[in-house]
Amino acid sequence: MKNTVIFDLDGTLLNTLEDLADSVNFALAEYGCPLRSYDEVRSFVGNGVRMLIKRSVPEGTPDEKYEKIFSCFREHYLVNMYNKTEPYEGIIPLLELLRKDGYKIGVVSNKLDEAVKELCDDFFEGFIDCAKGARGEADRKPNPENVYACMEKLGSEKADCVYVGDSEVDLQTALNAGIDCICASWGFRTEAELISAGAVSIAHTPTEVTEFLK
Repeated sequence: MKNTVIFDLDGTLLNTLEDLADSVNFALAEYGCPLRSYDEVRSFVGNGVRMLIKRSVPEGTPDEKYEKIFSCFREHYLVNMYNKTEPYEGIIPLLELLRKDGYKIGVVSNKLDEAVKELCDDFFEGFIDCAKGARGEADRKPNPENVYACMEKLGSEKADCVYVGDSEVDLQTALNAGIDCICASWGFRTEAELISAGAVSIAHTPTEVTEFLK
């Protein structure tokens, strides 16, 4: 019987795409680079913000310029990450139901750790028992390090847990951690992309997450 649900954040609990894209394009424009569309940014997310910027800058961008663009993005995003971001429809009722049913709830994301904690506190206060983001390259998903740390804090075993995420990175993270995975098709990847990545359990709405848990 599962008693612990660990969520991804971007594309799973929160629709952060527009704020991410706006900050990406702000930083690119500051350094004279071509801008990126929402669809391009959507395809670039999932492996952390450093990889997001690496994929966004033109091929062959010197490391020094890349670092400046990344720093510009980071500074802009941390100030502007609330402009258009909001929970997906049905997420708050899902968290309310999980809490009512006694589930422990965690968040493990490749987003900057400080942003993960701040966003969880602001949007999901009282629901999230443990929130962890990436502090560097070493603890970035699909490395399961932060999943294990979250499980330890929650007092949960592998058999107790399910990971809910919207990308191939989340699937691999769950596999590496040795826990089950439910994929969210409402996020940053299409159902076809999730199936191609090996997804078996696909929830089309937050309500369906509870059906898989049962």
